[in-house]
Order: sequence, then structure tokens, then C-alpha cells
Amino acid sequence: MNVRLKRTNSRDNDFASLVKLLDADLAARDGTEHDFYAAFNIIDKIPHVILLYADEKPVSCGAMKELETGVMEIKRMYTLPASRGNSFASRVLLALEKWAAEIGYKSSVLETGKRQPEAIALYQKSGYQSIPNYGQYAGVENSVCFGKTLN
Repeated sequence: MNVRLKRTNSRDNDFASLVKLLDADLAARDGTEHDFYAAFNIIDKIPHVILLYADEKPVSCGAMKELETGVMEIKRMYTLPASRGNSFASRVLLALEKWAAEIGYKSSVLETGKRQPEAIALYQKSGYQSIPNYGQYAGVENSVCFGKTLN
């Protein structure tokens, strides 16, 4: 299998296609809470997106945007169900972290849902530590937030 990573932005059509599938998956998991989360996942102006292609097919993605000076927030992580189990999400996450460090960010944070155990496992395996829910996620029962210092 030929695998490659691509740095792009949120205007990329392959990213938009994967995000539509991600949103459908999250809507099924989150039910009525999905509209709350959707308000914070607008992708029209995200400057840093990683796409992973397997045999030239886009199968995994992730994005990041500045949360505050020195802190990058990881967003829109997704891997097609048929492509899971190949460490693609780990590769995307590592590429985002590397890119963030290259452009001067010292740490990254992210939010995921308690109904996404595979995402929680990925972040814990990747060295993320549980942090208090931040910003709009403070006090949200279904949200769990993580942070990591970048090298």
C-alpha cells in the first residue's frame, strides 16, 4: 500500500469530503447534542490540514488552528472505517504536531466526546494528558479535553 501525507488547508475538496463523513458519524453518536458541537467545527478558514492518502485515496484527515498564543488546537480528526487499524490517525496526528512545532507552537490541545472511545485511546497512546475542559467545552458533560507539550 502506498501511503502519503499532504499538507493543505480547509478549502481542499478531499478534506471537505472526509469532514462530511465525520459529521455524519458524530451526529449518530452525539444525537441531539450534535448541533452544539457543530457550531465549533466550522472548517471554512482552517489554514493547517493534513490529509493521508492510501493508494491515492483520501482516507484520513486532521486539522489544527490557533487557540491562543503558543497553543494549537487539534480539530476534525477522522479515518474512514474501512481504513482503521492501520495507524493512519496516529500518523496524521504526529504530522500535525510536527507542523505545529515547526511554526512555533509549544503545545496542543483538543476536545473529543466520551462516546468516541477509539479517539480517546488514540490521544492517550499519543502522549496526551487529560486537562480541564476549556473554552466552550467547560461544563459540557460529554466532552473530554486533552493537552500535550510539543517538542
